[in-house]
Amino acid sequence: MAESHDCDRQSGGDTVDAFGMRVVVAPAGSKKMTEKTDQVPSSRGSTKEQGSDIYRYKMDYPCLGTCVIINNRMFHKSTNMSERNGTDVDAASVSETFGKLGYKTKVFNNMTVQQMKNLLLAVSKEDHSNSASFVCVFLSHGDDGVIYGTDGFEKFENLTKYLKGNQCRSLLGKPKLFFIQACRGTELDGGIETDSVEDEKAQRIPLEADFLYAFSTAPGYYSWRNTYNGSWFIQSLSEMLQRYSGELELMQIMTRVNHKVSRHFESSSTIPGFSGKKQIPCIISMLTKDVYFP
Repeated sequence: MAESHDCDRQSGGDTVDAFGMRVVVAPAGSKKMTEKTDQVPSSRGSTKEQGSDIYRYKMDYPCLGTCVIINNRMFHKSTNMSERNGTDVDAASVSETFGKLGYKTKVFNNMTVQQMKNLLLAVSKEDHSNSASFVCVFLSHGDDGVIYGTDGFEKFENLTKYLKGNQCRSLLGKPKLFFIQACRGTELDGGIETDSVEDEKAQRIPLEADFLYAFSTAPGYYSWRNTYNGSWFIQSLSEMLQRYSGELELMQIMTRVNHKVSRHFESSSTIPGFSGKKQIPCIISMLTKDVYFP
């Protein structure tokens, strides 16, 4: 475990959304992120009308849905969690992105564990009959299976359970999309050099169906956030959603997010062993149909 430091005196570098970890990062002007122009060729989405394709979620409701963004930057001293500089850039980016898609975005800053639970419980009790879907974005510290509020941590499953089919009937059969920018452990991914290669009738629905969990990193690993430009994952997500929505299906878009994060970013830190590290998002899907944003 590296020595604890105040990583936010120097903006513009890379840091991690870590559990009990505070990292000194490279100062502005140093080599931070390896940025390239993404030139991945795209393909067109389904040409079928939404109503005639049983493998495509109906999205032409009066409202596309609500996008709840929980943006935790400051943390109580008792948690030993550092301030998450750069997270406000993420919150602004993702709010703008989902707003442009047609969602009613709501940003909630610096929430305690109980406030997060109360918020999602309140959302589950709302009437979503006129909404096509629901989106929730977590921007916080984390560890294996947990997300931090400002005063401590909670199991991720205890936050998402409120939106399950038996808790929120008006979202039953509709996509519930969660995007999580947080660490999932303390492992570092050093990457590896590769050789060149070519690149609707009544029915019972499982309670866990129609969920998508898009984590910024694989289980057990740190998740990187630049203190000036925002996190690798959220910035890539915002870019790809704005570029490909209305053209590609959501899982295709998320594959492009994975490509962007894994190929175009590399950490730079003054902590020995923390430079030159990589990251790969992890997408867990229980979706039962394709998601095409309007």
